[in-house]
Amino acid sequence: MPTDLPLPPDTSPLPPVIAGPLLRRLSPERLILWLVGSWPLQLSLQLAWSGPQGPQQRLIALDAAHCNHLRVGTHAWLHLIDVPLDRPLPMDIPIEYDLLLEEDGRQSGIADWAPHLLHEGAKRPDFVLKSRLDNLLHGSCRKPHFPCEDGLAKVDSLLAGLRERPQARPALLMLSGDQVYADDVAGPMLVAIHALIRRLGLYGEQLEGALVADSDELYVHPLTYYRREELLPAFKSTEALRERFFGGVEKPVFTTANAHNHLVTLAEVLAMYLLVWSPVPWTLIRPEPPELDAALAERYAGEQEALDAFRAQLPQAARALAHLPCLMIFDDHDVTDDWNLSARWEETAYGHPFSRRIIGNALIAYALCQGWGNNPDVFHELLHQIETLTADPDGCLDCEAQDGLIDELLKFQNWHYQLSTTPTLIVLDTRTRRWRSEIHLSRPSGLMDWEALCELQQELLDEQAAVIVSPAPVFGVKLIEAVQRLFTLAGHPLLVDAENWMAHRGAAQVILNIFRHSRTPANYVILSGDVHYSFAYDVQIRYRAGGPRIWQITSSGIKNEFPPGLLKCFDRLNRWLYAPWSPLNWLTKRRRMEVVPRIPHRGRRGERLWNGAGIGQLLLDAQGRPRGILQHNADGSAPTRFVRSAELQQASEQAESGIAESARLRRSKVE
Repeated sequence: MPTDLPLPPDTSPLPPVIAGPLLRRLSPERLILWLVGSWPLQLSLQLAWSGPQGPQQRLIALDAAHCNHLRVGTHAWLHLIDVPLDRPLPMDIPIEYDLLLEEDGRQSGIADWAPHLLHEGAKRPDFVLKSRLDNLLHGSCRKPHFPCEDGLAKVDSLLAGLRERPQARPALLMLSGDQVYADDVAGPMLVAIHALIRRLGLYGEQLEGALVADSDELYVHPLTYYRREELLPAFKSTEALRERFFGGVEKPVFTTANAHNHLVTLAEVLAMYLLVWSPVPWTLIRPEPPELDAALAERYAGEQEALDAFRAQLPQAARALAHLPCLMIFDDHDVTDDWNLSARWEETAYGHPFSRRIIGNALIAYALCQGWGNNPDVFHELLHQIETLTADPDGCLDCEAQDGLIDELLKFQNWHYQLSTTPTLIVLDTRTRRWRSEIHLSRPSGLMDWEALCELQQELLDEQAAVIVSPAPVFGVKLIEAVQRLFTLAGHPLLVDAENWMAHRGAAQVILNIFRHSRTPANYVILSGDVHYSFAYDVQIRYRAGGPRIWQITSSGIKNEFPPGLLKCFDRLNRWLYAPWSPLNWLTKRRRMEVVPRIPHRGRRGERLWNGAGIGQLLLDAQGRPRGILQHNADGSAPTRFVRSAELQQASEQAESGIAESARLRRSKVE
């Protein structure tokens, strides 16, 4: 049965723009934007700024050469906007922009069709093209129904406070994984997804190998909410598929998988992107709860409360994405939990058409909604295939063409990318080019294979400094990695998400050797997410005075947190077991590295890990070294600074000295 109240099309026409614009990869010579419209829009891009020569303006018609209209539903068109500029734009000053829409002989701008994207008093959104990568925001893991504030809304408040200080604005926002949770979907979100699919006419598909014939049957099936695992086909590997794609395995060390609403179809994943990036789609639907038993109804109500709070902050999140260039890379939840964790996992997942389709649909949606905007030049052939698939599907995608596209995506090796900034920014693909264990197929694969790591080394040669984005930390919490190793040796890597750089000997040795190479940068900053807590380490090679300096900086999650009691326990045990004098350090693969944690200045005594949703900020000096590492907390509390222990001690002594001096002055006045 449908779960939404139909909106009369005559009285409730669709708006022209459903989501966006999102600013993606921007440079003085080229602007990349992403937008979704209800039909192929006739747009012009207007730019305006004030420079040494006075006010300047440009108007660029977004014709077929500058805007690719890609249809994904009856009333849903992706607008992939790519504008090369013959005259470079100025840097380090605000540049206002508008997307002017021609409709019925009238022209309207963002202030007309998306006023929520404007700051108070502004007529248009703006951006700043920074001449140096000296200031950036970063984070990962944004789960809509997690009961906390949204870190992207915090980005908006930060930008609002810097409107009069463009030189202090971040150069970009780096999202390092789990921008959507395709495998962990709240019941109310799945209901909203289905309502939006119907409202926009997002294309359906056939489902080979499933117990439902196609997407239409899936959406109305009584088991589609909270019980999708029961729709899997009955064959000898059913239990393995249930465990991997529908949360059948409990994970007692960290958390319990909650994937019984795992997204399946391409339409479902595309609708999810629209609902997490824009408040507009929520205004087009009227979702109603499905029929559920008492326990599930109670769960549904709790998820609805968290989702309502998420929805209330969506205008701020969308405004942030319209004002700050944003780059992205996937981690596992963008596709499915533990994606490509081991060779055995891949053998199981890609060996059946239904699970292969689940993964492939998430990859198609990622390519369209995230990957293309990072590096459009490598997606020409894939976009052509997608255009062919969606050109005239008569409501349902061609099954053979869809499978062929998925085959190409699974072979695609250009998800990673590099920006020629100062310092250079290199974003790693740690999911699809894995170093597989050929002897023990169930052992965790290396996060990058030998060939991919060799390419990384070539990109780093003769650079003075580099910012490397690795979704999983290269230098993580040793105790947690040790627990993961124990479970791996016991044959249960899936129970503890045993995915870290040190889990595979070959990958670990190569990445550490790259840091030690004499022609690679003197200063490395590694930005990571994934783990649902935040920390910062200073790393140096032991016994080498002139060796490179490395900073591991992790910010996670944007809207997710680690179980607080468990994290405190891990933090305390890690300090005890892996203190600088502990012999356990010599059992790790990083024994030739000196890893010194920074202290969250607002943490309790001895804490090294910070648990709280928000967004990280990195400030770099002229040599590419951190001069400030902050975590802006989504709950509105003061930002947390990660400082060296000596700095914290000095600040404490200064505070004590100030208190003592105040007390002395009070005594002298009394006397």
